[in-house]
Formats: sequence, C-alpha cells, structure tokens
Amino acid sequence: MEFRLLGTVSVETLTGPLPLGPAKRRSLLAALLLSANTPVSVGRLTECLWDDEPPSQARGVIQGHVSRLRALLAGADAEAYGVELATLGDAYVLRVPETLLDSQRFEELLMLAREQRGPADAVLMLKEALSLWQGPALSGAFAGPPLRVAAHSLEESRLATVEQLSRAYGALGEHHRAAALLTAETAAHPLRESLAAELMLALFRAGRQSEALDRFHRTRRLLADELGIDPGHELADAYALILRGAPGPPTGTAPSEAAGPSPTAGPSPAAGPAGDGGRPSAGGPPGAGGSPVGEPHPVDLLPRAPRGFHGRAAELAALSRSAAGEAPVCLVTGPAGVGKTALALQWAHRNPALFPDGRLFADLRGFSTAGEPALIDVLREFLLALGVSPRRVPESVPAAAALFRSLTARRGLLVVLDNARDSATVRTLLPGGADCVTLVTSRHRLEGLIASDAARPVPLDTLETDDGTALLAGVLGEERVLAEPVAARRLSELCGGLPLALRVTAARLAGRPRWTLAALAGELADERGRLAYLDVDDTGVAAAIGLTVQQLPPEAVHQLARLGHHPGGHYAPYAAAALAGTDPVTARAALEQLAAAHLVTETAPGRWVLHDLVRLYARSLDPASAREALIGVLDHCIATALAAADTAEPGGEPCFVLPEDYRRPSAVQDFADRAEAMRWLATEREDLALTALAAREAGLDDRAWRIILLQWPQMVWRARDSWSPLLELALESARAEKDAYAESRVLTLLGWVLAEEGRTAEAAALLERSPALAREADDPLGEATALINLAVVQAELGELPTALENCARAVGLARREGDRHTEMLTLQHLARMHLTAHRPEEALSCARAALDLGPEHEEAARRSLLLAVCGEARLALGDEEDGVRLLDRAAQEAERAGYDEGAVRALEALLRVSARAEFRRRHDEALRRLAEES
Repeated sequence: MEFRLLGTVSVETLTGPLPLGPAKRRSLLAALLLSANTPVSVGRLTECLWDDEPPSQARGVIQGHVSRLRALLAGADAEAYGVELATLGDAYVLRVPETLLDSQRFEELLMLAREQRGPADAVLMLKEALSLWQGPALSGAFAGPPLRVAAHSLEESRLATVEQLSRAYGALGEHHRAAALLTAETAAHPLRESLAAELMLALFRAGRQSEALDRFHRTRRLLADELGIDPGHELADAYALILRGAPGPPTGTAPSEAAGPSPTAGPSPAAGPAGDGGRPSAGGPPGAGGSPVGEPHPVDLLPRAPRGFHGRAAELAALSRSAAGEAPVCLVTGPAGVGKTALALQWAHRNPALFPDGRLFADLRGFSTAGEPALIDVLREFLLALGVSPRRVPESVPAAAALFRSLTARRGLLVVLDNARDSATVRTLLPGGADCVTLVTSRHRLEGLIASDAARPVPLDTLETDDGTALLAGVLGEERVLAEPVAARRLSELCGGLPLALRVTAARLAGRPRWTLAALAGELADERGRLAYLDVDDTGVAAAIGLTVQQLPPEAVHQLARLGHHPGGHYAPYAAAALAGTDPVTARAALEQLAAAHLVTETAPGRWVLHDLVRLYARSLDPASAREALIGVLDHCIATALAAADTAEPGGEPCFVLPEDYRRPSAVQDFADRAEAMRWLATEREDLALTALAAREAGLDDRAWRIILLQWPQMVWRARDSWSPLLELALESARAEKDAYAESRVLTLLGWVLAEEGRTAEAAALLERSPALAREADDPLGEATALINLAVVQAELGELPTALENCARAVGLARREGDRHTEMLTLQHLARMHLTAHRPEEALSCARAALDLGPEHEEAARRSLLLAVCGEARLALGDEEDGVRLLDRAAQEAERAGYDEGAVRALEALLRVSARAEFRRRHDEALRRLAEES
C-alpha cells in the first residue's frame, strides 16, 4: 500500500488504485495525509474542502467521506500495513507509517542526500527523490486555501531539489546534464530567478557562454514585461561572473556543498572573508590569529553540534524560513526535554554561510537551579568576542547593550539565546544589524517578544516514533535496535517521543549491554516507576519538568497536580475546575499559565492535553488527592452530560436520580441549542468512556453507569457507531450495584443499539428481561421505553401481534404517568406497526394522536415520520389527493431539517402513486446527498 500526494492524490494497492471517488474525498484524504499521525479538526477539514462559505451540512458530509474512506481502507487490508483512520473527539487522525507516504519518503531521501560524502551518491538520492513525483502535487483534489498553500510548498521543495541536483551534477563536472535538467524546469517556471541563474552558470561552465548570456537577457525582459521589476541579486551575480569569465565554484566543490546547499544558495561574486561586498568581518582582538590574507576569523561561540540528532526536517525548514527577512528573531518553544537547544545548534551548524561575521551563544539558564547569569556578564562575553578591549566594556547594562547594538549594526551575525525565561531579558541582548539573526529557545511562549519584536515562533513537539527509534539507534548502534525493532518502537512510545527521555533510556541500555530492549520496555510500561527509570546521574525527565514547575505560581501548581488525576486525555476549564475544586475562570487562568510554560498544550480552543510523562509527574505532586479529584471530575461529567441531554432532547425524561453523595460542581456548562449539546457529546465521547472506566475500576459504579447512560441522545442518533462495548461496561456497573432501575435502563438502550447493528436475536433476548426489571424498580416510564424497543424488535422478527400488544401497553403506561414525550414516541411506533399490519385506519388514528401531543417545534424528524405514516394510511384508504399532500409535506419537513433518510422514504411512497417530475428530482437529490454522506 502506498499513499501519494506528489501527483494525483491516490492510494495504490497490489490490485491497483483505490476508487476514492469525488474530489472532496481526495481533498479530505490529502488534508489527513499532510498531517499524518496528527489529529485534524473538523474545522480544519472544512477549510480544506470548501473555498467559500461551507454548507450547513458540512460536518455530515465530512463524516460521510470519512466513513467511505474507512470502508475503502478496510477493504484494502490497511490494518495489516499499520494504517488506521481514527476519530479523536472533534477530529480525525490518519495513522500511517511514514514509509507508505511518498511526500515523507521524498523528505527522507533529501535528508540522506545531504548526508552523503560524495556528489555521486548525492545525485543518486536526489534523482530517486524526484522520481517520486508523478505530476503537480495534490492533483485531483478540490484545493481549498490550506491545500493550495500545501501544494505550493511541496512544489517549492521540488524546485529546490532540482536546483540541488543541478549543483551536484556541477560538482561532478557534468555541466551539460545540469543544463539539460534546468532547461526543462525554466521552461515551466520562466520567472523563477534562482532556476535561471543556475541554468546560466551551468551553460557557462559547459562552454556555452553565449547561450548563458542570452538566457540572462531573455529572463530580464520577461521580468520587466510580466512583473515590472529588474533582475535580483542571484541573476545579477551570475551575469557578472559570466562577463568576467570567472568559473565560479570549481568542479571539485566539497561534496557536502553539492549535496546540501545553504538556504541562500546561489552564485557569489567572490569567496573568502570579504565576500559580503566589503563589510568588515568580526573577529577577536588584533593578533588573535587571522586568515592568510590578514583578515581575522569570524567569531564563533557555538557549543559543538549535538550528536545523534534525528528528524526535525520540518522544524529546520521552518527556522530557515523564519530567518529570512530583516533582523529576524526566531523563537523555538516547547516543553522541557523536547530538544530545543539541540534543534537550534543543529540549524546553526548547518548554515554557517548565512553568518559571515560569526555566531554568538549564551545560555541564559532561565530554568536552572544555578540561577540566571547577570546580563552584564552575557554582554561582556559578547563584546569581548567582537574584539572590544576589556577596558572599553561599559559597566552598566544599558551602555553595554547600546555598544553591542552599535557593533552589530553592519554585521551578519547569528545570536543564539538559549533557555530564556522572559521577553525582557531577550530584548536587552538583541543585536542591532539588519543582517543579524537572533535565535531564542524557551520553555515559555514569550508572547511579549512576539508582540514587541515580531518574533517568529517555531513550536517544537515530541518526536515521531520512527525518529525516536533512530535516536536510540544513534546511541546504541543500529544492530542492537534492528535486533528488536518492535521493542525499540515501544520504548519510543513509552518515552512519549521526548528526546531527553529517549537519551536517558539509551544511556541506561548502553551501560548494560546484556539488557534487552524488551526488558526495559516492560519496566517502563509500569507507570508507577516510569519516571524513576527515566533519571540517570544528574539528568532526568522529572528534574527537567521540576525546573519548569518551580517557576509557576501556587495556583498553577495546584491545578497541574489535580490534572494528573484526570482519567481522560483532554481538559476543558469546567473539568479542570471540578478537579481542582475551583471555578472555570480560575481554572482557565491556571491552564493558560501551564500552557505558557509548555506543561499543557491547547489542541483546540478551550481544550488542553498533557504529555504522558508530564501527567505522571503531575500525579506525583499530590497523590493523596487522587480519589477526591476523581469524584470531582465524575460528578462534573454527570452534571454536564445531564445538561447536554436535556438540551438535545428537551422532552425526554431524565434517566435517573443523582447519586446520594453527588457533589454539584461550582459551575455547569450551558448549551445554547441541540446542535451544541450533541457536538459536546460527540467531542467528549472518548474522554467520557475513559472516565466511566476509571469510575468502574475505582469501585464508583454508581457514577460509571450514569456517565455512560447519559450519552443516550448520541447513541440513539448514531446507533451504529460501536456503542455496545461501552453499554456492556454500564451493564456490569449496574449489576455490581444490584440496581434494577439502572440494569433495566441499560438493557433497554443496549437492546436498541444491538437491533440497529442487525443483531436482532441478541437484542430480543436482552430486551425481554428489561420490562420486568423496570417494574421491580417501580419505573413505569422505563418499562414503557423497554416495551417500545422490545416491540420494534419483535415486529422485525415477524411477531407482529405480540409487538402490537406490547406497544399498546407502553401507550397506557405513558398516559398514566402523563408523559407526553414518551406517549408520542410510543404512538409513532404503534402507527407504523398498524400500517405494516394493513390497518390504515388504526395507523392514521395513532399518528394523528401523536401529532396532537407534540408542539409545533417538536423534532422535525419525528414529525416527518408521523406525517409520512398519515400519508401512506390515506393512500391505503383510497384518498390519493390527501395522501399525496401529506407525503409531500413530510418530505418537505425532512428536507428542511436535513433529514435525507426521511425525505427519501416519503418521496418513494409518493413515486409509487405519482409520476411527477418534481418528486423524481427531489428523490434523486436526496439519494445523492445520502450517497455523499455515506
């Protein structure tokens, strides 16, 4: 199996490409693949699938496309390849090994090309990378704005690779081949100056000087005619080289230069220290050692490049983009141990040509027990490195900072400020030159620096599993990792992709050659001791996180400690408040403080997550509060789910009374309408399941079954969405409580779900026990609901007389209790059964009685079904005119509500008695909408 983005969006299998269908489905697949193994929200997918205002049913369309993609992948045995399309709350994630994605293999080949020692090997890698392209990126998809940006970025990468390959050919002396390659690309991209410049130099070095000069003049005229601009410095510099007859870089260019050009790759009119056009180079004091021509060496305070660095291609590219422009400030942010310093140093060491006047470095120790260095000490080190005499270094910070800005005003320097705690410290150390780049790393987001100095953030996340495994191999050796590939991946997962944790793990294994990777993975799998295993000597995950925590105010530390006891994966302010015993406003403020310190991550507005290792650390801060925090969040879930169910089904009867020791939260989330309530139930489904499971494991069964049962509006609306395992857990909890009320309610809902899944016999066996349990619990409305569901299943099994009898009993129970909602539901099913039994008068009577019970704003889907029964009954009684009118009204109500299944049902009944073209057109449109959603 192979996923392709570099050309037509497709999924290739052993039997050929999968039939992906419409362009929007390809767009959805492309959006998921571009963020492979990362959740993509429905909002983001909506932006990708529609160029302008999305339709009101956009979410349903997306769900339909996801469902169809799942079916296609399952049919192609995707699971065997490690491919899974999963739902995570209000988002979807396509889990796919990177080796199956052509764009990832393209990036991997580029990285390998950069690492080759000889240009011949680099050429092989680059040609292999370009061979993956089958046409323009993301072809065949409907390109919403995000996809257009992605396609442009991919095309830019391809063109940069073409230029890189031409330079590698040049390093081999194969200038004719480079010229042929570039000629084809410049024809397709005549306004791309870098391509034209490379082609001019290739032609010149191939002995075709007149063609090279002609290429310059043609490009110059084209730029003037099409864009009204003059040639840029790349074209002008190449033209000057050719006019002087200078060959440019010799054939024997270093392999690393041929394989991996710097981001500013292009012809340079001169080489050497003064190659920046006469700008003086920075260096040490006179006599400190100069170049052969008397120029001082550029200053370089960088620590050594990190060893065993792996991955981070996207972040390195983002740094290169951020470093472009005038006096940029690049801000690498992320949690403790994620590798911010390693990334900064790796990028700095890879790009020395960008900084002809040198590189400065200072560890600001913003999160160190040793404390931060004095600003004057940092400035003094910088000034001495720039050649200032010790006696001329000012004693005050403002004066020293002013001198530093003055000295750097006309230089091209990189200033790396590592481990910054706040924006004010960084501002004092910013250089003054427009050609200077400042690279800052911090565990805090430093939003003040973004606001005041337009710092460009490059957030750093944990490593993907493959990169984590590669990091282990870099320390332990490939043989040891290849001997246990599954265990190596498991170790990477248990370390949460955190480079610090991976390095500590590798250090433990390196010192114990007889240990197996599987054995250590087994030890780390136990959460109780995982953090202890991830400490070695003076380095460890717990210590790194602790240095961040000690900078926090007490209320944020308290919130973090309680978050560790949340059984789910996501946190909203209401849940956080319930955990901490505060209110949502206080909780949100604490979450914002934790997010600023990269201890929690905001994945969507108002939703935060904890890294697994941070969660374990948080849990250790206050272990005694575990049960209290759990009960708080369980009661929060009950209160919020009650509010959601009441809003989604306002006429519905509450499922249960509250637990005896229930503690109402300080505030409960409010829902504006049914759509918002149903969205909350869908988004929180996974966390509600985890919370219910935690309640069951903690012996809090009275909470477990309630949390599950309160999701009934979603279960009824999406009955075929794999609810059975969760309801079986609720049944275990109800039976553990010996609660007949709870057991009856759970059996009733579980039977309905099983019937919808096509497991009719199992459903009947469960539902037969439910009415008796409801009577035992003195729950007449529960008995009525159980009888309705039992009757529906009996009707499907052909036991129509028994079904009618049970439905009639349910009507009587609902009327005695005065519950109009349950009575209306019962009459709806009874009407349909009478119609099936060829009793149109009884069907019409029941349907009318049900409609009389419901107010005008009663749910449109139910009204449509009842009107359809009335219409079909009228037809059966011979009143065709009234029957057609009622069926048409039923179809119209369903169409207005977006209930296409009801519209199809009503229009099919109409078409059996009428050949009107309008009915056929509406029927076909409703069918098409259903097909698009499925």
